[in-house]
Amino acid sequence: MLDNTMFCYQCEQTSRGAGCTALGVCGKDSTVSALQDLLVYQLEGIAFYGNAILAAGGALRPEVDYFLLDALFSTLTNVNFDPARFLAYLKESRQVKVALRAEAGALPTGPIPAAATYMLPEDDAAIQSAAYEVDIRPDAERSPDLQSLKDTLLYGAKGMAAYAHHAGVLGARDAAVNAFLYKALAALVQDEPADSDAVAGSDRIAALLGLVLELGQVNLKCMEMLDRANTTAFGHPEPTRVPVTVKRGPFIVVSGHDLADLGQLLQQTAGKGINVYTHGEMLPANSYPGLKKYPHLRGNYGGAWQVQQREFGDLDAGGSGLPGAILMTTNCILEPRPSYADRIFTTGAVGWPDVPHISARNGVKDFSKDFSPVIERALALGGWQADEPEQTIIAGFGHNALLSNAGAIVEAVKSGQIKRFFLVGGCDGAKTGRNYYTRFAELTPPDSIMLTLGCGKYRFNKQDFGTVAGFPRLLDVGQCNDAYSAIRVAAALAEALNCGLNDLPLSMVVSWFEQKAVCILLTLLSLGVKNIYLGPTLPAFLSPNVLKLLVEQYDLHPISTPEADLAAMLN
Repeated sequence: MLDNTMFCYQCEQTSRGAGCTALGVCGKDSTVSALQDLLVYQLEGIAFYGNAILAAGGALRPEVDYFLLDALFSTLTNVNFDPARFLAYLKESRQVKVALRAEAGALPTGPIPAAATYMLPEDDAAIQSAAYEVDIRPDAERSPDLQSLKDTLLYGAKGMAAYAHHAGVLGARDAAVNAFLYKALAALVQDEPADSDAVAGSDRIAALLGLVLELGQVNLKCMEMLDRANTTAFGHPEPTRVPVTVKRGPFIVVSGHDLADLGQLLQQTAGKGINVYTHGEMLPANSYPGLKKYPHLRGNYGGAWQVQQREFGDLDAGGSGLPGAILMTTNCILEPRPSYADRIFTTGAVGWPDVPHISARNGVKDFSKDFSPVIERALALGGWQADEPEQTIIAGFGHNALLSNAGAIVEAVKSGQIKRFFLVGGCDGAKTGRNYYTRFAELTPPDSIMLTLGCGKYRFNKQDFGTVAGFPRLLDVGQCNDAYSAIRVAAALAEALNCGLNDLPLSMVVSWFEQKAVCILLTLLSLGVKNIYLGPTLPAFLSPNVLKLLVEQYDLHPISTPEADLAAMLN
């Protein structure tokens, strides 16, 4: 790291399937990468003291929990690219760690890891220099298996922190979820030498594997908390026809995941002649009663995150840019092109240099925001000049909607009208090979139902797959975190059919991109779910031994071809 290079392999699109070493495929440079690594190192030190306090029966201040979630969330793929914001996080981390060290007192017994004793420099230049010196992968060479499990634990924790953050802005918190994050991050800096690369031959590796699976179990609780927060605030999603065409007039496009931000924006734009459109993973918001009650929530614009530069910027030969304002609420931002750089805003954990940021009034105490700059920009731009002929897709098949029809679904299964279920979804991405999911969906038999979630659904969600037993063959369950809904439905179906999850006529075909998908995969594995088909490539951070263990224990499959994989599932 001393030569200002970087190493990152936390997402599916990492360079050559091995790791980004000069510039991230996502767009982050070595400066941002180094600052993110230093922030993770600081959070590991904070977690060491926080875990010690909690283990001794103590309590942590809510603002410390919030800082941990917010800062860890900021290091996810495609979230924050702004060095100034990371410097601010780092300076706050120094204050938090010093305070926790004093609160912990003599509590930590035994060796204290370097991450806990490390003192961050004072000025910005020294911090940046120090960022290139820290190594958050110290076991990469001496024990690849140990490092592989540490990285899996870290990336799963990042994803879970994002979900906990989404819930937190709606006032939902879970002490057990927060406590596990301290425990997991503290485990990453335990200074125990690895004496073997054999997965089964090291107690340390076995302990880390146990923590990885425990994270999956805790993440299920975290997703349940987020589901409860969303449905308490906005009601249960309802099957809804969502327009995917635009209307004349000024508008704002809202991308990301955060329903709380969308709710506030809809309140602040009511009666102002501004239409609001969802984008990317915000599409399911159109099915929540508390959000779709606003008539100016007009539907969904565009597709998945990776095509935003074209959808926001190159609308004609001149690349004049979207004639409306854009609000990025969570991860999924790409470098704004000049054609729309003057009309994009960020909020929450999202950041890009020189892009205006809308902050919460007082963080953990007040998450209300003033979206006036976004509203004013939308009005100034004028918006679309004509209506498009309306086209719609259907969304809103969350667990409440599906379980209210559980009896009819079970009878259709027993009568043979529905012979199989497929979960086809997850994160989308730009790398070649993702057309696999389009083709797979097209090949599914007419007596089957597809559940889909995440932005991976944009590969096929505008196609008409018809109906079976009175149900649409394609059922949009929601965002990536709504994997919780799919799990609820699968568990209810297994109970009704008196069988286990792995005995259901259900196949999972998962596309992954970033760290939220990692924690969802760990949740499925922690539930003992087998025969998951994962792609378009397998995570680069899984060492050969760790991958072998997962394949043998959980029958995890890398995708091959749609035809071959579908045949194997049906057999």
